[in-house]
Amino acid sequence: MKKLALHWKILIGMALGILFALGMVQFDWGPKFISDWIKPFGTIFINALKLIAIPLILAALVKGVSDLRDISSLSKMGLRTIMTYIATTVIAVSIGLAVVSMVKPGGTIAEDTRTELIEAYGGDAEMKRQDAQKQKDSGPLQALEDLVPSNIFDAASSNRNMLQVIFFAVFFGIALILIPEEKGATVKKFFDGFNEVILKMVDLIMLSAPYGVFALMAALVVEAPSADLFAALGMYAFCVVLGLALMVVFYIIMVKTFTGKSPKFFMNGIAPAQLLAFSTSSSAATLPVTMERVTEHLGVEEEVSSFVLPIGATINMDGTSLYQAVAAVFIAQAFGMDLTFGTQLGIIATATLASIGSAAVPGAGMVMLVGVLGYAGIPEAGLALIFAVDRPLDMCRTVINVTGDATVSMLVAKSQDKLGKPKAKNWDDHYDEVK
Repeated sequence: MKKLALHWKILIGMALGILFALGMVQFDWGPKFISDWIKPFGTIFINALKLIAIPLILAALVKGVSDLRDISSLSKMGLRTIMTYIATTVIAVSIGLAVVSMVKPGGTIAEDTRTELIEAYGGDAEMKRQDAQKQKDSGPLQALEDLVPSNIFDAASSNRNMLQVIFFAVFFGIALILIPEEKGATVKKFFDGFNEVILKMVDLIMLSAPYGVFALMAALVVEAPSADLFAALGMYAFCVVLGLALMVVFYIIMVKTFTGKSPKFFMNGIAPAQLLAFSTSSSAATLPVTMERVTEHLGVEEEVSSFVLPIGATINMDGTSLYQAVAAVFIAQAFGMDLTFGTQLGIIATATLASIGSAAVPGAGMVMLVGVLGYAGIPEAGLALIFAVDRPLDMCRTVINVTGDATVSMLVAKSQDKLGKPKAKNWDDHYDEVK
């Protein structure tokens, strides 16, 4: 019998957790049993995600930056590629913030339910509120001052200092590029191996995801049984999907404006890669198909696609960054926190940089979200609210990641005059679709 895919296991775990809790609350001793014997496994799972966040960012960013060594020979293309990727990511985060701010899914939670949430995570929520108030009262350049750590080991000891760790990782990676290759080879190999180990740890943690989701959902039903919480969760998922759909529209407009290719041509060309991305939730696993579709069916010359797409699979996570922005604001709304404009700008910066460090594997976006929450002073315990619906949303946002990679490859190819006719045999069938 064929083994179930992980996302199906997670969805089954979510459903069983809800059903189990609904059954247990019929007994007087049921809620206490779940709190004492089920909820701890959910807490352990969340702690494991938090445990791996800083090592994952450090390893992925150092490796990602140091892998760009060949930019020296392709400086014009490299700079244009990276700047375009960063620009699309900033737009994605901004769209996410705009959608969640207008819809306000967390605002639909009743005051009684919000009080229960704050009581459940009381100490954590209050501490984050105090930190947020300190941030609000600080000077205009405090965020810039806080960006540079005085001690990297001290910075790495807390997920709240994620932006400082990102700064160090990028700084370290740039320095690694600038020294002679033979002198940096040992360090490069270490971080390549370190990154592989961390990714394997992510894989192992994700194997426990169905059980973690079961425990989190069971505890959520017992501790906050109000239906409005689940309705708010549905609205949160709607916000993410709406934001991702708007990103697809943005990509289509960009392709049409700068390359002249029709939306139908672009979507037909990239569709198989999108479907594979949806099923695997991995930009890395989809990369070979993405390269084939972009080169053979979208007309990007291999010289460009072989350079732009691997970089995109590493640093371009538009769907992931959009989701992180929506999730952060939703959790803040659920806890009744009012995020200042400055904090939201910080979320844009943190989510953009964190998405660059996100590994192109399933579930890595949730790990990176820890850093975004920590920066904004939002209770990390709020991860329990959204993890149940994370897997299907992960599948959706990976589609956006891959679509963004294809879009940027076409834009860069056009700017380099390396965008021509597709090489695929069925090109004649679509010739009339291209202007």
